[in-house]
Amino acid sequence: IELTPLVACDPSTPQDVLWHIAEYAPQLRAWLVANPNATPAMLEYLAQVGGPGVPRALQVLLESLESRGS
Repeated sequence: IELTPLVACDPSTPQDVLWHIAEYAPQLRAWLVANPNATPAMLEYLAQVGGPGVPRALQVLLESLESRGS
C-alpha cells in the first residue's frame, strides 16, 4: 500500500495502517488528525511526537470541536 495523504485521512483505512503512518511517516501525521477514525490515543500520540503541520492540525480540530459544542 502506498502511503499518501488520502490514505492517512480515509476513514476506511485500517487502524494498523493508521498507526504505521503515525509511527513511521511523520510527513503524513497532520493528515491523520483529519481522519474521523483517529482514536483519542492516536491524537495524543501525535500531539506528543509532532511532525510537520501537526500542531496546527490539532488546533483546527480542537477549534472545530469547541464551535460544535457552543
